[in-house]
Amino acid sequence: MEPKKVPAKEKTGLHPRNKHRERYDFGPLIQSCPELALFVRMNPYGDESIDFFNPEAVKMLNKALLLHYYNLGYWDIPNGYLCPPIPGRADYLHRMADLLAEGNHGIVPNGSQVRCLDIGVGANCIYPILGNSSYGWSFVGSEIDPVAIQSANEIVRRNPSLGNSITIRVQKEPSSVFSGIIQPGEHFDLSLCNPPFHSSAEAANRGSQRKIRNLGGHKNKGTMLNFGGQSHELWCDGGELKFVRQMVHESQIWASSIGWFSVLVSKSNNLPQIYHALKQEGAAMVRSIPMSHGNKASRIVAWKF
Repeated sequence: MEPKKVPAKEKTGLHPRNKHRERYDFGPLIQSCPELALFVRMNPYGDESIDFFNPEAVKMLNKALLLHYYNLGYWDIPNGYLCPPIPGRADYLHRMADLLAEGNHGIVPNGSQVRCLDIGVGANCIYPILGNSSYGWSFVGSEIDPVAIQSANEIVRRNPSLGNSITIRVQKEPSSVFSGIIQPGEHFDLSLCNPPFHSSAEAANRGSQRKIRNLGGHKNKGTMLNFGGQSHELWCDGGELKFVRQMVHESQIWASSIGWFSVLVSKSNNLPQIYHALKQEGAAMVRSIPMSHGNKASRIVAWKF
């Protein structure tokens, strides 16, 4: 029998500025979030870890990471809402920071004068938290779900470190992306978005099963999503491709309001149609920025007019 492969100490696929390149050090994390201790156990390699099939354990790990590394005093999400993997979300921010640096003499711009729009901020409010903590950027987050809006606002309210840098706005037209959110005369340096990846609940469940297999799980784990997620967070009619094509179409209308548009694209076979849509709408610059976290490979597609 071949020996089990020991996980690498450093996650080299992550951005050099990502605080989560090293394997988790649970001692300091538990000091910042004592509730995490209930979920920490020894894994087959003799290291401390958590059960990544357990949604409560995953949520508590993410809470500990946010409290320890990002100067938060409070973070929580309602049961069943999406619990984002912090290292991957942080990578998106750092790679967009590099893109902004290209237009700033190679220096990443810091401070609240850098304004960002987060499409679908979610109950977790993760991109505004990471972007404000890492670079001092200010954010407007859009959201259609009233429960998610209440949760995101509570996170902002209970963390003085976030100051007046984060505003949550209600998207009253679920079929719109930018329209109804951007106000007259308003300008953002960049927009970010994690779109719903799947085209149906069934497709979302199949994706969950693949995740379980990639984590080394078994069929009897069922279809439970260890990172949670409401239906609108996980799937929409037409899936990722239709959502992104709508975003591309609307972006041309708001070309003067946003410097760099961006979106996380999970499925590489959607890229040709997305590039075609961008060409049709007259995007002047298009970038595809690869990302990798664990077994998952994705990419950011960014464009400007």
